[in-house]
This record gives sequence, structure tokens and C-alpha cells, in this order.
Amino acid sequence: MTKPLIVFEMANNHMGDVPHGIATIRAMRQACDGFEGNFTFAFKLQYRDLDTFIHTSARGRDDIKYVKRFEETRLTADAFATLVAEMSTQGFTTVCTPFDENSVGQIEAHGIHTIKIASCSLTDWPLLERIAQTNKPIIASTAGATLDEIDKVVSFFLHRDKDLTLMHCVAEYPTPDASLQIGQIEILRGRYPQCRVGYSTHEAPDNTAAVCVAVAKGAQVFEKHVVLPTEKYAANAYSATPPQITAWLESARRAMSMCGDSTRYTPSQSERAGLNSLRRGVFATCEIPAGTTITHNMVEFAFPPVDGQLTANQWSKYSRYVTTNPIAAGQPVHIADITESQLRGQILTIVDGVKRLLKAGNVVVPGKSDLEISHHYGLGRFDEVGLTMVTVVNREYCKKLLVMLPGQSHPEQYHLEKEETFVVLHGALDIWLDGKELQARAGDVITVNRGVRHAFRTDEGVVFEEISSTHDKADSYYTDPAIALNVNRKTWLSYWM
Repeated sequence: MTKPLIVFEMANNHMGDVPHGIATIRAMRQACDGFEGNFTFAFKLQYRDLDTFIHTSARGRDDIKYVKRFEETRLTADAFATLVAEMSTQGFTTVCTPFDENSVGQIEAHGIHTIKIASCSLTDWPLLERIAQTNKPIIASTAGATLDEIDKVVSFFLHRDKDLTLMHCVAEYPTPDASLQIGQIEILRGRYPQCRVGYSTHEAPDNTAAVCVAVAKGAQVFEKHVVLPTEKYAANAYSATPPQITAWLESARRAMSMCGDSTRYTPSQSERAGLNSLRRGVFATCEIPAGTTITHNMVEFAFPPVDGQLTANQWSKYSRYVTTNPIAAGQPVHIADITESQLRGQILTIVDGVKRLLKAGNVVVPGKSDLEISHHYGLGRFDEVGLTMVTVVNREYCKKLLVMLPGQSHPEQYHLEKEETFVVLHGALDIWLDGKELQARAGDVITVNRGVRHAFRTDEGVVFEEISSTHDKADSYYTDPAIALNVNRKTWLSYWM
């Protein structure tokens, strides 16, 4: 898995002083020593082409806070290039936020790796159009944006095949805990699965809890304002000093360790042993000869289990166990004395085939209907002999939907109490009534009187409706006695739709 990316944001804290900016970069490099195995690190600048960015009417204005700050911390393009070179020398990925189109050109000229879009510029479409002309990865902050606005920006960049990361961000400096809204990370991850999602932080610099929550919510990119306080340059209320960055990174690393992998974890041997010791074991209630398929009426589930014993947790309708050695009544069923076969994959294949036929025939199935799978000679021969059905209603009258997959047949049977009418809804069906063959296609209606032996076959697959008097499972008589001896010839599924 790709390591999380940490972006250190210097903004204007270089204070227009290149040596101070270099010292800040080097101090942050030292602050993240020892964390290289956990994170990838980047350093970010901000570019503004001040001669065009600030309108002529506002230039030199001391009463406008941001105009005053930007002009006082002005750096030449060569000075910025020096800072970029130092970022690379210290092993940082280079990132920059442009606030105008000319600055995008300067980013390209300086060979900066990634472009960051500030929240205030998220819907600055002239700027976005210029950014889209580059071939650089893009990180975009979303503070204050509506979902509709984010939708448009995501669509804009993804339709241009851009590598886009979205950052949850709150533009309050510093951001109080009650305003952090870190749960927005989950919203962004769910709504934009094609994008990596991160967290741009503006909380108080000594707050190490917020990054832990962001890690737990699944953020993969973290942006943090940094500062190197000196006698000449004081820290602001939202930028972290080198020691604060070290503590912040340690909290993030600890949170990552607590959260673990994004895939399902592998339990330790001691955890497995502890759980197994509390499970119910499978015990034989009668003598079970070798070569016997174990059925539910041959066993009981009881505590405590013994080492090597089959447990109730391993017993399911999708598992078949056949004894390789005899098991005495009252004894545990040991795994060493059985062979196992799993039927889940085959069942899912059957369900997929049934769904395809129902969809092809535009057949609507009532919600929450159980699916009954009839495998008269076992699931091993289901592709050859079998049928699936949904019982819609079974009162004084009965309605079922029957589905046969391509190439299946249904063995001959008859009923003494009920009479049936079949309506073919999709596909084709060959039916034998007392040995006489009929072909039926969609729209055909066939009635089977009481006592009439009937069997089916389909080459292409078929869906047909059975309408009858009440169905009683004891009223189905197969002419092959081997079928009645197969007590496990039905599988029911409740959740298959």
C-alpha cells in the first residue's frame, strides 16, 4: 500500500527571507527523521505573480491585511527557485499553490512536482483551465465548497485524466475542535472513489488528536502549516514548530498502527486458539461408518471442544463432510477422520444463472423470496438434473416460479392430490406426460392432471410458472426410488436477490 503523504506548508513564513526559508526546510527535515518508513514527505510553497495578482488600485495599501503581507514577503523567481532546490536537496517532493495563471507557468519552469489548489481557488475556472494544461498531479482543498461545486471540479479534472486528490479542509485559522468536521473525509471518500482523499489541517499546532481521527477516517494525504520561530519571526496561531511536528507525526503513526491494514487482518495464533476454545464441538450421536456423508441428525453441538475437532462454526449448508474412519457414538468428530467439500462456489454459480434467465425473461420476483434448489442426485449432477424454484404463495392455491438452466432435465414424478398448470414465461421446455412428448415455448399453457407422470428438459433454459392447488411436499412421488433415498436433495437460500 502507498505510504500516506505529509505536505508541509510554509506559505509566507519564509517571510521574504531566503536564508530563513532554507532554515525552515532543514528544520522540518530533522523533525521528520525516523518517520520515513511510515510517510512520504513533501514541502509546499505559494506562488503569486504580485505585479498582476494585486490590482493596481490596491498596490501598496497597508490597510488591506493580505496585500500588506504578500508585498512584504515578496520573493523573486530566482529566490523561489533556490527554496525549491533546497526542498529537493532535503528529499522532499516539491509542491506549490499557484494563485494566478502566470504562477502556473513559474511552477512549470521550476520543475515542481505537484500543484496544490487552495480552497479559495477551487472554482476559479480560468486558473483551473491553466492547471489542466499541465501534466502534474493535483491536490485540491475543498473548504467552503458545496458538493455540487466539488462534483463539477472532480468531473472537470477526471475527464481530463488528471491525478486528483481531494482535501477536506476548514478555512478557520486556527480551527476550533467543534468546527473540524473530520467526518467529511468519509463523505468525500464515498462520493469520489476515483480520488485519493486527505486532510488539510488548521487546528491549533499542539492538537495531535485531530490527525488521529483523520487517519481513522481513511485520509491518505495530510497538509500541515509549519513555522520556524526566531527572535525576528514569531509563530502564528496555526503553524506547527519542529517539535510540534515531531509530536504530530508520532500521533499519526500511532493512529495508523491502531487502525491497521485496509484489508481484513490475519488473527494471531493466540487469538485463534482463544476463540476456538470457546466454540461448540461436533459430536456423533450415533455410530457413523467410514464413507458416510454426515448429516445434521447424526451429530450434536456441545461445549467444550477438543483439539482437532470439527466445530459448529465450520458446519454449514455449504459444507459436506464424509467420514474416512468410523466414528463411535458420543465421540468428537475429528477433522483427521473426515474429508470436506465446499459447495458455496457452485451455489453462487447456480444463483447467477438463475438471475440471468429471470432478467432475460423480464420476470419480476417478489422481494425476500426464498430460492429452493433441487439437486435430485446431488449437486455434483445439478448441471444435468435439477431445478430451482420460488414459491410465491402456498395456501389453498399455490403459485411458483420455476427456473431450469440450459441443458437441465427434471426426473419423472407425479402427484395424487394436486393438479398443476404450467405457463411458459421465457425460453423453451420439452415435457413428457405419461411418456408423450410435448414442446412448449413462451406463452404456452400446459395442464398436468392428478396422477399423470411428468418430466421436463430444456436445451436453452426456461422460466415457467406453476399454478396449482395446495402443494404438499409429501405429494411428490418420483418414479426413480433412488431420489427418495437422497435426504439432502434440497438447498434453500434466503438472501440471493
